[in-house]
Amino acid sequence: MSNRRCTRRLVIQSECCPCRGATLDKLLQPAILAVLAHGPLHGYVILQQLAGVPGFGGEQPDPTGIYRHLRSMERRGLLNSSWDLSPTGPAKRKYRLTASGRKCIASWVCTLRAYRASIRKLERFASASIAAGSAKKHESTP
Repeated sequence: MSNRRCTRRLVIQSECCPCRGATLDKLLQPAILAVLAHGPLHGYVILQQLAGVPGFGGEQPDPTGIYRHLRSMERRGLLNSSWDLSPTGPAKRKYRLTASGRKCIASWVCTLRAYRASIRKLERFASASIAAGSAKKHESTP
């Protein structure tokens, strides 16, 4: 399938269909780890930076889900957090990677490379299948 065809808006019955690529929940963990690999951040800043991570489409993800995910990652030892007490504003939680979190993001890089290779193969297969199906359709038309 050509890139030109992919850039056209395809009409899809359901806006939440997985084929739209908006449900890449599994990639949330490596995205958070990658954002925090640059240094400790407050939760709100993590939310803002995630909007710029590929896969989020420039939109800030749901804060409730992100904070829930941060707590889960902290329980699993990938992050730790501490309260940042400010005399001029409310206390804010600051998150940082642990040694386990750094190992995890390194492992994710390898996993993402393998996904990329598999996705390329799947894309080629799907494109060839579309082309073959289109050719058969034209052959059977009188």
